[in-house]
Parts: sequence; C-alpha cells; structure tokens
Amino acid sequence: MQPKVLIADDHPIFRAAMRYALADIVGENLVEAESYPQTHSILQTDPDVEVVFLDINMPGNEGLTGLSEIRACFPDVIVVMVSAEENPQLIRKAIDLGSSGYIPKSTPLPVLNDAVRQIIEGDQWLPQTISGALPDLHNKEQQDFAQRMTQLTPHQFMVLKLIADGLLNKQIAYHLDISESTVKQHVSAVLRKLNVINRTQAGIIFKQLIEKI
Repeated sequence: MQPKVLIADDHPIFRAAMRYALADIVGENLVEAESYPQTHSILQTDPDVEVVFLDINMPGNEGLTGLSEIRACFPDVIVVMVSAEENPQLIRKAIDLGSSGYIPKSTPLPVLNDAVRQIIEGDQWLPQTISGALPDLHNKEQQDFAQRMTQLTPHQFMVLKLIADGLLNKQIAYHLDISESTVKQHVSAVLRKLNVINRTQAGIIFKQLIEKI
C-alpha cells in the first residue's frame, strides 16, 4: 500500500518538483500545504498522512519549531526537513530533533527521487557531500534536552513552547483553554522530564535548540 505524503512548502515550483519525484512512489496519494498552520491542520484531520516533507522557512515555521511540534504531537509521522540552507550544524540539530532526513533544495531531480524513495522505505537520507561529516552538538545540555523532549506529551510540548515565548501560566491557560491549575501540572511535568531547574532554563535551552544557526 502506498504511503500518504504531505508536501509542506510555500514555493509552488518546489512542490511541483516534489510531486514529480514522488509520482512513481506514491502516485496521487499526497496532499500539499503552503504554511505551517495549514500543515498542522492537515495532520490533525488526516490520520492517513505518514510522511511530511517540511520546509524549514515556510510561513508560521520558526526555525525547527515545526519539526519539534510534529514529532511531539504526531510521533508516528516521518518528518523530513527541506531547506535551501546546507549548514551542517543546522542539519545536525534537525537530526537530533527527530528528522528522518534533510533535503537541500539544490538537490538534482534524479537524486531527489532516490532520496524520497530511500526515506519512504524507512531509511534516513542526508546529502552525500556532508552525510559523513556532520558535527556533534557541542552543547551536551542541548543534546540531552533534545532527547528528553521525546518524553513530552503533545500538551506538555505546547506548554514548553509557550513558556519559551515568555507566557505566564495565566496566559498559557487562556491560550490553550485550560485551567491555570492544569497548566501548573503540565509545567511541573515538563521541568521534571526535561531535568531543568526552572521554566526560564527550559525556555532558553528550547530556543537555542530550535533556532537556525
């Protein structure tokens, strides 16, 4: 059975290239989004989507926030980052945050087709020019934080994201339409799972981890 794929990119020309690369693999079993909010909405309403090709710079996607959020809210969905940027540090961050691959937009069409096929088959794909030379995250604190984030529930991830945006518990409660006491419970769980001493530390490390280099 062909997997259902979501192409999330705000550039029509690149979406067309991806459709061409996917044609022999998934046929017409794909959907498209041109903003991150639209991407998230499709994932919420269409449980059949198995793979997302996510543009790192599309509207509504700040750095690697979209990748982190999809991995937290839809853990069974394979996410592949797509970008015009080929910074090894950025690629390293994306992989540590759970991306199954990183496709530069400069990738030639035949190579793009091979990359898509390899990812659909369950393998990781990185540009050959840098796949053997990715740096380690020098900041072990960030590396541990990225690993611990996989323990968060979708609600806890949203609370972490809003903490990083500087919102207070009352504001988070309003934003998520939950009680302030529930927010406090989520905050406590987030700090415990991430092994940080306070919300300020959690917010700072999260921002450092998802920001582009």
